[in-house]
Amino acid sequence: MKHIFLGLKSIILLIICILSFNALAQKTVGLDNWYNHETNAVTGKIFHYTWDDTQNSGFSQLGDLFKSKGATLKTIGGKADAKSLAGIGLYIIVDPDTTSENPNPNYIMPNDVKAIAKWVRDGGVLLILANDKPNCEFTHLNQLGKEFGIHFNPVTLNPVTGKDYNMAAETNLPNHPLFKGVNKIYMKEVCSLSLGKGVKAVLTDAKQVYIAETSFGKGFVLAVGDPWLYNEYIDHAMLPADFENLKAANNLTDYLLGKVK
Repeated sequence: MKHIFLGLKSIILLIICILSFNALAQKTVGLDNWYNHETNAVTGKIFHYTWDDTQNSGFSQLGDLFKSKGATLKTIGGKADAKSLAGIGLYIIVDPDTTSENPNPNYIMPNDVKAIAKWVRDGGVLLILANDKPNCEFTHLNQLGKEFGIHFNPVTLNPVTGKDYNMAAETNLPNHPLFKGVNKIYMKEVCSLSLGKGVKAVLTDAKQVYIAETSFGKGFVLAVGDPWLYNEYIDHAMLPADFENLKAANNLTDYLLGKVK
């Protein structure tokens, strides 16, 4: 009887460990810092679209939203592979470097594409945030996007002159969880998306797709033609009060965390 009890105890502990690991994976948000890996010319430190960057260029405020919902933040400082993606529930790739941003950029290579696609197929949630034509490396990013039926077009849409913020206003928002309770967002200098079979357009403007989504195996992919919700434009440090990017950011974090299996 004692041996049976010890055996049951071991099984129960194993189940608890598995459940704890799965819960951790669901709540771990990994932000790439390999394909986007810019160094500040003055400080010499890594910056731009990172969790630690609290300036206008950072994602610290978006990270705070994820943490407020129980998520753990992780910076992924190497290429995507089975090891770096282990335990990650949501993986964010934003604005891969051009040679003007990083003289030795880390491109998304074929083996990286395979690893990311497998990870999504197995249940991962992938958020790809691109950028407009001069500021994003499209060739290798589109090799990744092709796996999911998404192509990022190297164009610049929604340009803004000076502080005429309404030039980049999006008000014809769809009935979608990303825009629940949101009437107006700001999306400046974005690229458009071309979509393959089975990919759903989420936000369009003048027949140009800005945001799209698709299921892939057990996983999910959301693609946006802009870094969009970095500190400069997530709240009202720069934007007039009638823009609701912060509401959209709240919705985005809820939506993506809810997609993790």
